Amino acid sequence: MKNKMSLLLLLTIALLLVTACTKTPKPEIGKSDQNSAEYETETPEEQAQLHLEPFTGQLSEGESTLRPVLVTINNHPLARPQSGISDADIIYEILTEGNTTRLLALFQSKLPSEIGPVRSARDTFIHLAKGFDAFYVAHGYSPDALTLLKSGYVDQVNGMQFDGTIFKRSADRKAPHNSYTSGDRLLTAAEDADVSMEIDKVPAIPFHESTESVKIGEIASTVIVQNGSDPNFTSTYVYDKDSETYEQTVNDQVTVDFANDKEIALSNILVFEAPHQTIDAEGRQAIDIEAGGKALLFHAGVVKEIQWENIDGMLTPVEDGLPVKLVPGKTWVHMIRTNPGIELNVSYTP
Repeated sequence: MKNKMSLLLLLTIALLLVTACTKTPKPEIGKSDQNSAEYETETPEEQAQLHLEPFTGQLSEGESTLRPVLVTINNHPLARPQSGISDADIIYEILTEGNTTRLLALFQSKLPSEIGPVRSARDTFIHLAKGFDAFYVAHGYSPDALTLLKSGYVDQVNGMQFDGTIFKRSADRKAPHNSYTSGDRLLTAAEDADVSMEIDKVPAIPFHESTESVKIGEIASTVIVQNGSDPNFTSTYVYDKDSETYEQTVNDQVTVDFANDKEIALSNILVFEAPHQTIDAEGRQAIDIEAGGKALLFHAGVVKEIQWENIDGMLTPVEDGLPVKLVPGKTWVHMIRTNPGIELNVSYTP
């Protein structure tokens, strides 16, 4: 009898062990069943929070809250190639005295370590800086520009007061083509002046999500923009279908950034026609940036005839009264004379 009970006990224990081993385990709280049809992997975009750069329309993992910095950059042939221009979100090319041009480079998504050569201010440049609520940077000034700067019209730093500190002279070039600054030194200058470098005015620039919806219109793969008859201030752009950007050459020289040897790759080329008036014996120009007027937009290998308006201080491409969408990327803006105008200053071919 004792042996039968022992055998029964052993069978009962064995049965319990088998039942325990075959029982469906409870899912752990907080863990997904990877074999479930409802399980989905995260996309790279979901894994990293992406931010839209306000002046380029490009997505970046890190959000830049930098206030726009607008720098007057020398565009004389002896100042080329310039440093920092490959990092500019937008570059304005504007006529000055002697039928030469200067560049206004707007930095917001990135502030490079070397910028220059920096050149002197004009009142038009300062008004543009005001429109962007930008920290304005120049080395020198015209009489009208000096009046504006002294009035505190914009937050700014000028090489005339900080030559040798915020602005350094390069031994490789001769003045006035050798004044350079850096992102770090500009931030130091703003801090010393108790100027906020947090962006406050975000532009309302609309952007396409891709180039596919843009490629409708007259094909313009090669574009030539003239500022007078001097080939040193005539830009030729060639569209590359693979990169979906334009390469710029001036007088048969590809535009590159001296600091990093990068070629300038542009997604949008804008040409704005504006009234110009010579105002003194030096040939300085008064440019009407309030009136608006004719404009051309080149992007994705096509051209659009549009208009431009000054909206809240910013020169804005418009169509039927609404801002025109740009292709994400960097933009170059030419301000040209109303006379002779776009028809004679701009040409393009398929």
